[in-house]
Amino acid sequence: MTDTDDAIETFLAESETVLEEYDQGYADADATLRQLRQHIETLREAHDDA
Repeated sequence: MTDTDDAIETFLAESETVLEEYDQGYADADATLRQLRQHIETLREAHDDA
C-alpha cells in the first residue's frame, strides 16, 4: 500500500466520522465543513508529495 493509499483511507474514515457526527447532531454545518476542508487539504498534500 502506498502513502497515497493510506492518505485516501484516512481521508475516507475521518470524513465519514465527521459526517456521522453531523448527522447525529453533534456538530453544526460550519464545523463540519471546516473539518472536511482540513481533511481535503491533508489529502491534497499527501497527493502532491507522492
